[in-house]
Amino acid sequence: MADRHFDELATRFAEKIYGGAKGAIRLAVLQADLTEALPQRSLRVLDVGAGLGHMALWLAEQGHQVTLAEPAEPMLAGARARFAAAGQQATFIQAPWQELPDQLDGSYDLVICHAVLEWLAEPQAILPVLHRLCTAGGWLSLAFYNKDALIYRNLLKGHFRKLRMAEFAGEKQSLTPQMPLDPRQLAAQLEQHWQVETQSGVRVFHDYMPQPFQAKASVPELLEMELAYRRHPSFAGLGRYLHWICRPR
Repeated sequence: MADRHFDELATRFAEKIYGGAKGAIRLAVLQADLTEALPQRSLRVLDVGAGLGHMALWLAEQGHQVTLAEPAEPMLAGARARFAAAGQQATFIQAPWQELPDQLDGSYDLVICHAVLEWLAEPQAILPVLHRLCTAGGWLSLAFYNKDALIYRNLLKGHFRKLRMAEFAGEKQSLTPQMPLDPRQLAAQLEQHWQVETQSGVRVFHDYMPQPFQAKASVPELLEMELAYRRHPSFAGLGRYLHWICRPR
């Protein structure tokens, strides 16, 4: 299995996701967590696997100096267009994560790695690189596809054969990630280089709601409740994605 990069079809799907409640919840949780964690000063930010640039643009609008690194040309083109439309400046690099240490100059106060690990053939291999790219007093914002949530959703749907066979990868052209992450295994892999300071669930209940209830709920109400319960001790671990903010050891 190789790292998965996004083509034109996947880019269009991603744009649709960010146009709905799922994307709105994801951005709201990530932004709330970072607003709480980061100091009120301009930071050097590196977004690894920046995609269409949603998070990077938000950070640029807060006054941070942003570098976007993305291996897929269609995604990076979308990010460039988004920044141009907003009148914001950034540095854009088309490269996979393996090439970043040779292409980048210096280290960064904040390294973002959102929804990247689950698309990699060897997710643990990127962790030392992220550490190398972060300043000694900096932050890592790590969001990943949660294997526990995928198992729970399959249990609710009665997909017991899939669970017995451990069939977790999505179809080739789908946006279901190929490698959901076990939070306990990832925590053990992080331990050598990172201290996890905060943990939030992203979409801790939305994806489990019956469709009729989803349709009736307004986006503002969904955001309010997802933010309120994102760190609840019983619900946070059910987030479709998990967001961990880490500090270097």
